[in-house]
Amino acid sequence: MSDVKILAKGLGFPEGPVAMPDGSVVLTEIRNNRCSRVAADGKVSLFSATGGGPNGLAIGPDGAFYLCNNGGSRYVEGISMGQGPHPNYKHGSIQRLDARTGDAKTLYVECAGHYLSAPNDIVFDSEGGFYFTDLGKRYARHRDHGGVYYALPDGSKITCLAYPMLSPNGCGLSPDGKVLYVADTESARLWAFDVVGPGAIAKPAGHAAHSGRVIGGAAGPARFDSLAVLQNGNIAVATLTTGKITEFAPSGAIVREVAMPDTYPTNICFGGPDMRTAYITLSDQGQLGVTRWPEPGLKLNFA
Repeated sequence: MSDVKILAKGLGFPEGPVAMPDGSVVLTEIRNNRCSRVAADGKVSLFSATGGGPNGLAIGPDGAFYLCNNGGSRYVEGISMGQGPHPNYKHGSIQRLDARTGDAKTLYVECAGHYLSAPNDIVFDSEGGFYFTDLGKRYARHRDHGGVYYALPDGSKITCLAYPMLSPNGCGLSPDGKVLYVADTESARLWAFDVVGPGAIAKPAGHAAHSGRVIGGAAGPARFDSLAVLQNGNIAVATLTTGKITEFAPSGAIVREVAMPDTYPTNICFGGPDMRTAYITLSDQGQLGVTRWPEPGLKLNFA
């Protein structure tokens, strides 16, 4: 097991960490319907009372935070992970959070007349637009399809790029921006999509639903959550149930598996002067962990 220091405790299923220049981390608490700031000394404070189910988070070209809100999940006492949609659930959304005040503004709730189900993770390209995944809501006997989308931060345009997918979760761009990686939760597969222009991926061949190709996966009871790309192009995927961060080469080969002190490590992000400080949300126990990674993470656009 890696040497993971616990920076903060008592979080409500944390995800979406964003490392800030001052050493703090802004993250989401799905269970507590809010975004919080964890100071360098571990003190937790409210950043934004978003409501719903705040999930993936990223900084945009205007310095604001952009949030994937899954619309809310139902939690059961004694079980850390959400058990389907909240009773008040209507749909998911993409929100813009003011960096200074935390005020939330809803940008998107639908695409082409279809409501967003459960937006999950987000990454900005160098042009200032963002890709995001929609995991789809899981119900007792069925689930919504998931998909991959692209949108502009001013609320003017949203496009569906890949649909349907089973349960797309984490997403990230290769260092050159030419490949979009998507981790699928239930299948524990890592997909790659060729980016052919801002907000455009290669067209599918034949009757395929999308043009993604599977480049890697994990065996056993593993399920994939979010991911982060490293400067060398490798992809670090938070792996549920087995409690690991699984690092893949772009070829799909597993480079390393790093055990975490939690069965649900959900997200990983990088910060610090050398980008080797890894922050990991440990969601089963509601904690934020920090450790040193062997390789530096990729500096995100606009971060």
